[in-house]
Amino acid sequence: MAAVTIKDVAREAGVSVASVSRALNGGGGVTAETGQRIRDVAARLSYVPHAAARSLITRRTHTIGALLPDLHGEFFSELIRGIDQAARARGLHLLVSSSHDGAADAATALRAMQGRVDGMLILSNHVDAAFLRSNLPASVPAVLLNSAVKSNAHSVLNIDNHGGAYAMVRHLLQAGHSGVTFIAGPADNFDAQQRELGYRAAMAKYAPHAPLDVVAGDFSEEAGYRAGQQLLARKPRPQAVFAANDMMAVGCLYAFKEAGVDVPGDIALAGFDDIPIARYVTPPLSTVRVRIADLGRSALEQLAALLEDSRHATPSSHTLACEIVIRATCGGEQQASSRQGI
Repeated sequence: MAAVTIKDVAREAGVSVASVSRALNGGGGVTAETGQRIRDVAARLSYVPHAAARSLITRRTHTIGALLPDLHGEFFSELIRGIDQAARARGLHLLVSSSHDGAADAATALRAMQGRVDGMLILSNHVDAAFLRSNLPASVPAVLLNSAVKSNAHSVLNIDNHGGAYAMVRHLLQAGHSGVTFIAGPADNFDAQQRELGYRAAMAKYAPHAPLDVVAGDFSEEAGYRAGQQLLARKPRPQAVFAANDMMAVGCLYAFKEAGVDVPGDIALAGFDDIPIARYVTPPLSTVRVRIADLGRSALEQLAALLEDSRHATPSSHTLACEIVIRATCGGEQQASSRQGI
């Protein structure tokens, strides 16, 4: 059976092809009554507009591109979920790519999406102002996530990494621990940098005489496990450990449990992000909550605003608050949340 065409809809509705196109693409030039009749006929005939032809008319693909550093792990799964839910609510599709292998990989991914997307959501360590000028046309709206870029050309949406880390370190120190060991993230990662700065600021404020203790990590479970083994070999062992993300905290927790170390009796432990698994490990993980799906949703909504009113919408910069969630790895018997910052 042949597919229904726009000509079939026009003939059945008793109007011109141009009128069908205007009615189905949201343009003017048809009365409300005629527009409704056309839409009713299109629905009855199960007419599906040809995507390529529609894009030529509207100059819109109704597709959003998302460039992420990785697609593995609960953080990125939650982020994509939030973006996708918000996109679907607006009738938009999502095209996702990753940039594992550096700036050249990120540039290739951005260029591959040109002409296929109406706007971009970009979360990448390799993206700075010069990179954007070279690889993203000025005509393509973009929202940068967790980025150090300060630009009048693109919106930026960050989470309060510094404030969240500061609040967690303050909590651990005020709980009676004389010092806190920090498992850092990748050196070139903006989130990791800000979290380490928050750790250092809180230590300077609340434990000025305690030595700073930073252990290298890379945001993976394996890095957390290795760091945990390294810390167990010390004498004395640390009283409290704060990992720059939950994945490393989970790996560290496994190393502690494998060695028979009681958490939190022997060592208190906390992470950052509040990924879904954090509440289900044993004991449940204290962490800094980032509402990850909300981050994705908010980024998509900012981009949609730029797309819907490209003439008047101006790029903006926003920071989303974090909150600490105290669970059993810090000695809490019950889950307790509190918004805390500097």
